[in-house]
Amino acid sequence: MRVGITLPATGNPGAFARHVEDIGLDSVWTGDHLIAVAPKLDSTLLLATAAATTTRIGLGFGVLILALRPVAWAAKQVATLQHLSGDRVLLGIGTGGEVHGDEGWRAAGVPFAERGPRTDAALSVLPDLIAGKPTELDGDSGHSGDSGDRGGPVRLAPGATMPPVLIGDGPQALRRAARLGHGWYPAFLPPAALAAGVRELAERAEAHGHPTPGVTAQVSVGLGDVPTEVVDAQVRGLTAYGMSEAVARLSLVTGGPAAAADRLAALAAAGAERIVGLPFADDNHRQAELLAEAVRLAG
Repeated sequence: MRVGITLPATGNPGAFARHVEDIGLDSVWTGDHLIAVAPKLDSTLLLATAAATTTRIGLGFGVLILALRPVAWAAKQVATLQHLSGDRVLLGIGTGGEVHGDEGWRAAGVPFAERGPRTDAALSVLPDLIAGKPTELDGDSGHSGDSGDRGGPVRLAPGATMPPVLIGDGPQALRRAARLGHGWYPAFLPPAALAAGVRELAERAEAHGHPTPGVTAQVSVGLGDVPTEVVDAQVRGLTAYGMSEAVARLSLVTGGPAAAADRLAALAAAGAERIVGLPFADDNHRQAELLAEAVRLAG
């Protein structure tokens, strides 16, 4: 069972990543926002710091908001991380959730309403850009999908290995993953809902002539003796994503390592090849240790 954990929003990400590697977890992950509902450090710099202090674990975007950036810049950042880390990047890509609003998009000069088509346009050229192949780009601003003539193909050097792509974030994610043959990165789904999504993913992928993509499921975790008021606050936060309170509670992974092991096993049985824990308690190092113990118990 492959299980990773998200990097904390504060503290030393390099030290945390090294601790995660030492205790045997699979990967570290970070979300990506310019302006979000809570303070957020730059995702590429967080993962570069984690790369510098580790040698084995995966380095995951969970997820990169691709259309916020000119696609060539995004490709350069990903390619650089591949070189720095020895090809350990796991490239989750999303469109940005409604809960975070449009302020970051306005700051970047990108229309919020166009984020879906711009993401599709960027995904169509991203692999060649990362690989260092000559690539045609449209758009005077450098954002893929803008109108305008850029005067011929561009080539980024040095090229790098294209990392695995996982499509997450938003109602179109499952359909986009099936159409493009990439992995799926759902967040905060209880096992039953995840299983239903995996079945739909398999059907849609087959219709496009693709095998069923792999699934990396992000879950909210609060292990050990987490105060009730902290759990309740996390449930309220999850309802902002459109789920009911009952579903939000079902989506949490709580309790001791044995109970968490059962939940991890249920998520794996539902179709998750990798699970990413997003701790909502303050003790991130301890949460990582309890999660690693749950992985050992789950086998």
